[in-house]
Amino acid sequence: MATTLLQSDLPGLPLLHRGKVRDVFDLGDGHLLMVATDRLSAFDVVLPDPIPGKGEMLCQISNFWFEKTAHILPNHLTGIDVASVLPAGVDPALYTRRAVVTKKLTPVPVECIARGYLIGSGWRDYQRSGAVSGIALPAGLRQAQQLPEPIFTPSTKAAVGDHDENIDFATAVNLVGRELAEAVRDATLAIYGFARDYAAQRGILLADTKFEFGTDEDGKLYVMDELLTPDSSRYWPADQYRVGTSPPSYDKQFVRDYLETLDWDKTPPGPRLPAEVIAKTRAKYAEALQRLAGITVD
Repeated sequence: MATTLLQSDLPGLPLLHRGKVRDVFDLGDGHLLMVATDRLSAFDVVLPDPIPGKGEMLCQISNFWFEKTAHILPNHLTGIDVASVLPAGVDPALYTRRAVVTKKLTPVPVECIARGYLIGSGWRDYQRSGAVSGIALPAGLRQAQQLPEPIFTPSTKAAVGDHDENIDFATAVNLVGRELAEAVRDATLAIYGFARDYAAQRGILLADTKFEFGTDEDGKLYVMDELLTPDSSRYWPADQYRVGTSPPSYDKQFVRDYLETLDWDKTPPGPRLPAEVIAKTRAKYAEALQRLAGITVD
């Protein structure tokens, strides 16, 4: 049975970070407990209504991809049983499918984005300059068109409520050093290419995706946080893909479309969501989980 969790409550565990979706607790001994809640953000505002079971679905999709891509780059998962680290009195059923015990890593302070299609902020940049993150592209490309080859377009990490800023590769080198910048670029494109091909076999196009990386005390690189979820990736049903339009995606599109009909200035607090919008959004996450990982939710 799916659970609903708007905000985690784990007495005795130090809370390190409460993000838009994830709550992160320090377990000591170099380990973290990362909890995917059912919070939903739109236009960088966390909305008051949860999407029931969304955190469980996100966690299961991430775990699926972490396992699938471990041959490309190691990840932050430890395999430690979540129930074994929960405080006494906490119901394990609420956390076991939405939480993972991870290595405590030093985050690389750059968002690592792979783009295989021209959409979103990349499309806006291209219309303005003919380039995306400093990468010149052929003239005459249309919205949602597949790029000649995938490109790496990093951005700066923004605080909650702020917007990430697209940067070029040279700026990423200045931020983290050439060796690390090249390592995350190569890993980003390798994981994207593998996932794109895998998803295509299941009738889904992976237009773009965003990765987080971290290093351990020896400088070894890991992929971390979430991986190839509908929150961090733009998935399109292949049978509904058309160049020149923005295809429907497996994410919170229903929420954004609804919010655009309101007289809301996109600043906190966010508006309440109708039950129909919540149900449609949950169904999209469930469909992505089933089609990609073969996992059906109740």
